[in-house]
Amino acid sequence: MNFPSDLHYTASHEWARVEPDGLITIGITSLAQDSLGELVYVELPALGRQFQPGESAAVVESTKAASDVYCPVAGEVTAVNESLSQNPQTVNESPYEQGWLYRVKPSEEAAKAVAALLNAEAYKAQAESNPS
Repeated sequence: MNFPSDLHYTASHEWARVEPDGLITIGITSLAQDSLGELVYVELPALGRQFQPGESAAVVESTKAASDVYCPVAGEVTAVNESLSQNPQTVNESPYEQGWLYRVKPSEEAAKAVAALLNAEAYKAQAESNPS
């Protein structure tokens, strides 16, 4: 499994990347997409929607199961990956690049809270000790 070191991770298998403009891009990990299998549908949040940490922000569905995607930080949705409505399997093919789900403008507190998320090494250790 690939867990890029420039990302932050949650125990529920989301990743967060702080962009140069301060926005936070969010997606699911390669472990999550691998466990789900081929995605057939992605439900994304509405632009402008506010989320708190741990709140369900999106849903990914595969032929096996549906799974909530939780927002790792407080913030307002500023962009969604609209290409996923036509090509949800992009999440399987490129979970950390083209398969991102949505972006949030974090609250001031949230920008600091990103540092409290798991780094790649800690997420990998958790994934290996608790396989889904």
